[in-house]
Amino acid sequence: MLKSLLGRRQALKLLAGTAVLPVLISAMPAEAAQKPLRVVILSDLHSAYERMGQLLATIEKQVASNEGPHLVVLNGDLFESGNVVATRSAGEIDWAFLAALAKVAPTVVNIGNHEPDLDNDLVNFVSRARGLGVTVLSNIIDKRTDAPYTQSSTQLTLDGRSVTIAGFATDAIKTYPKATRDMLDIPQPVEWAKKNLPGILKSGGINIVLSHAGVVADRDILPILPDGTLIIGGHDHLNLTHEQGATRYVHTGSWSTAITVATITAPSAAAALQRVAIDAAGAPSAALKDLIPAVLARHLTDEDRATVGKSDKTMTVDEVGRFVADVLAKRTKADIGFVGHTSFGAGLPQGEVNRYSFNASVRFDGKLMRTEVDAAVLAAILARCNQDGDIPLATRTGDYLHAAPLNQPKKERYTLVCNDWSAINQKSYFGREDLMFSEVADAKLKQAVLDALAAG
Repeated sequence: MLKSLLGRRQALKLLAGTAVLPVLISAMPAEAAQKPLRVVILSDLHSAYERMGQLLATIEKQVASNEGPHLVVLNGDLFESGNVVATRSAGEIDWAFLAALAKVAPTVVNIGNHEPDLDNDLVNFVSRARGLGVTVLSNIIDKRTDAPYTQSSTQLTLDGRSVTIAGFATDAIKTYPKATRDMLDIPQPVEWAKKNLPGILKSGGINIVLSHAGVVADRDILPILPDGTLIIGGHDHLNLTHEQGATRYVHTGSWSTAITVATITAPSAAAALQRVAIDAAGAPSAALKDLIPAVLARHLTDEDRATVGKSDKTMTVDEVGRFVADVLAKRTKADIGFVGHTSFGAGLPQGEVNRYSFNASVRFDGKLMRTEVDAAVLAAILARCNQDGDIPLATRTGDYLHAAPLNQPKKERYTLVCNDWSAINQKSYFGREDLMFSEVADAKLKQAVLDALAAG
């Protein structure tokens, strides 16, 4: 009995002498807690050299000014063959940008439809990117070997935590360079996702899905994902976020205009999303500061630098789209003009516009096509247009049209004009297949816009 009492007293004395112990124990989990994982998201850069230096500087600042692990993901379309400097230099600036990214943080690239723009054999892109330390993902099969170009998923360990990442491509084969199409076997994205993602993604883990398939396919893929997945979209050049339980779906635009930073605090936790705009007038990264002007100086000709017109104001890419739609209507004396939204890359600067800047903004030329519709059909078409605002995911169509002017007088029939790509793919753009188009004689898209800019 006495021995038992002495034991208790000694124990009490020990506890009394270490009264701070419970406080230390309770404090330890907070001190030892892992810092959040921050995922820097970018997509559809398309050799946008007017902002690429500033884009890299923004990413470098994000990583340097925040503790904890970082991951950079590029969801397709680093290159743009429509940029003459990119083609003439074999993407010298783009490759320097990618090399710099890999030094800033672990970098993952999901192959898009423009990765074969400058070198039509994707084998070479995969090999060179891997040589820079970049992880390359895709579900595209090389028809010549019946083997994948690269793995479709990877598992990274960042600051002690496991991160599973899967990537897949758009099967819209006509959006790939013509010279590369015969080499590609691309699974239908939704079918591929349903078959493969359940075995790739880890329930209760950190899961990231990189889809370059577009919003229509992604909408059907969302329900099969584990709750808490971060799914990153691309290809459609959209700005959107969507919440579904703890799952977050994000598109972060195109042409180096913005990044999105996703902060993930724990496995299966909803990512917090912050969009960061890129200021073209900001200071560029030291890694590209001298390179970009030097490459431009080597490869831009006098014809590229020649002034082709004047813009009354600075226009965003969406404003350019509506401006062009209005130009087409006026040029052809139609009631309303339409043009597909991915026909445009950069915006337009205020003041003089040179040919290089013009081609960066108005990416594609084409014939002009005309049709007539009644008021009910026009209303149905317009309901699908100008989706650059806050549009619910359920009504997103992926491909969409810029339309102008919108204030139409009431009448029985309306004349519509559009670019030939939109007419050929009317199901995607107009949402119907019954429109009968005829070609507008002696009229091309780019020349119509150049004439409008030259007129001031």
